[in-house]
Amino acid sequence: MKLNIVSACLIFLFTVFIVQGCGKGETDPQSTPDPDPIENTEYVNPVFKPILADPTVIWDPESGYFYAYGTEDYWDTDKKSHIVAIVRSKDLVNWTYSGDAFNVKPSWKADGGIWAPDIALVNGKYHLYYSYSIWADPNPGIGLAIASTPSGPFTDVGKMFLSSEIGVPNSIDPFYYEDGGKKYLFWGSYNDSPSQGTYGVELTDDGKEVKDMSQKFKIAAGDFEGVNLFKKGEYYYFFGSKNNCCDGAASIYQVRVGRSKNLKGPYLDKNGKDIAERGNGTLVLQRNEKFAGPGHNARLITDKNGDDWMLYHAMDVNNAMIGGVNQRALMLDKVNWDADGWPIVNNGTPSYTPQPKPVF
Repeated sequence: MKLNIVSACLIFLFTVFIVQGCGKGETDPQSTPDPDPIENTEYVNPVFKPILADPTVIWDPESGYFYAYGTEDYWDTDKKSHIVAIVRSKDLVNWTYSGDAFNVKPSWKADGGIWAPDIALVNGKYHLYYSYSIWADPNPGIGLAIASTPSGPFTDVGKMFLSSEIGVPNSIDPFYYEDGGKKYLFWGSYNDSPSQGTYGVELTDDGKEVKDMSQKFKIAAGDFEGVNLFKKGEYYYFFGSKNNCCDGAASIYQVRVGRSKNLKGPYLDKNGKDIAERGNGTLVLQRNEKFAGPGHNARLITDKNGDDWMLYHAMDVNNAMIGGVNQRALMLDKVNWDADGWPIVNNGTPSYTPQPKPVF
């Protein structure tokens, strides 16, 4: 009986030790594994809070995760400024914060935020093209950071060009695209200058430099920003955002589209009008009574069923601003295509009721 009591005590102490040890590990955010996707066939927007503005996304086959990145922002939830936050997910619905792409800002520009990044796999490395700008910056630019894995660490390569060097005012919002064995960078944002617009230019084979700045080509007018290209069938689709992104609940940001059979354009809207002229583009996503300022989408993701999905940002009209910061949360909706091949996101506005999840 005495031996049994001693044995029982030892078992109890050993059990307590194990439980305490496991509990310590589980409270360490660095050792906490991502939860498996919730076994649910539906989701509700937003899919990540508090903020992941101007999102970009990539699939990493080695880890089995999607990785998404967003504009530098201050999060009220942890009282920190995140210099390009990184989140990851297995299903585009359940996202977990993974870290930041930068510990410190790149040094090639004196002032600015790291905005509207674009992630791409280039020659086996993860290239993060980014904007470096302040609000109404007279000379913003685009830079590049590179990592071996999508979670980083990212090493800054430096400046690719300033607006003054490439001759396009407000040169922000980069987007990388490969076509016909060639590498391109597209970019551009709002400006009233006749030379403003969305432009493309060919890159060197390593994707680190512009081949010839004088060979840039224009594809959209200066009332667009946040260019994103998607090839479907015989068409290249240009998705771009218009209007005010960042006025909280009053934001009327929206996504419009044009398409072309040639990467370099011309891109025409549903009415046959060239989006290189102001005022054109077919509406695919705008605000509703629940979400303000939907826009600046990531590249479209096609799921196992062949359905296309768009990640973008938007703000809950009842909680659009905290401490002067636009709460641009990460949103997800299906892209529907009509019989003539024109897209519309959800029903033309962000969904806020349960929706069928993507299938992967």
